[in-house]
Amino acid sequence: MWKVLLVEDEVFVRESIREIIRWEEMGFILAGEAGDGMEALSMIKEDPPDLVLTDIIMPRMDGIELLKEARQAGCSSKFVMLTCMGDFEYMRQAMEYGASNYILKLSMSVKDLRETLHKINAELVKSSRAKEAPAPQVLSQPERSAHPEVQKILTYIEGHYAQDITVKSLAHYVMMGENYVSALFKKKTGQTLISYLHEFRIHKAKEFLKRTDLTVNEIGERVGFMNDNYFIKIFKRITGTTPSQFRKG
Repeated sequence: MWKVLLVEDEVFVRESIREIIRWEEMGFILAGEAGDGMEALSMIKEDPPDLVLTDIIMPRMDGIELLKEARQAGCSSKFVMLTCMGDFEYMRQAMEYGASNYILKLSMSVKDLRETLHKINAELVKSSRAKEAPAPQVLSQPERSAHPEVQKILTYIEGHYAQDITVKSLAHYVMMGENYVSALFKKKTGQTLISYLHEFRIHKAKEFLKRTDLTVNEIGERVGFMNDNYFIKIFKRITGTTPSQFRKG
């Protein structure tokens, strides 16, 4: 069973979500509830859930800040955001930090929740299998997409991952707008640009760790991370361990 943390300051909404879903039938167990982001962050650090289902607008710490703080703490939990119609700027920020999906609170239904949980369950199963039998070579295959601009981006990342790459620079490279490129890439690959770039760089870092005696700092620089603390944080988020631990194990 995948563990879920439900974060919502409105008690009625929280109770409704808790009651309308047969969690165990979907492969989940509602492991905890929190009324705001600060309470939730403490729970996440103590016992990271597989999925955090969180409102965006909350007192003390909102859902975006919760997601940001959780990621900075090395938490790789899936995040699904509960949002209102006017929260689209918040949603843009949430996607930048790797939120998996969002649900509109005003039109939320059992069907919406079930479809989202089904999607998250599939992602968690896939991720779990990948850890058991990793196939990182997939990350270096630009043929994952038949779309010409997306393929250009994949090929560019493969050849220039050690350089400073941003969504803006990639958008300029394929002569498209940043928002359009980001949406197109996510649609065609199932990943955000930054998520893909991070995974590709970490895949290369793992090769360096296995095959060379370079220091962690040197490897981080060789795969495009100019800050070794950030490199270690991203490495741990993706692999579940630090570069030094990975090399020992």
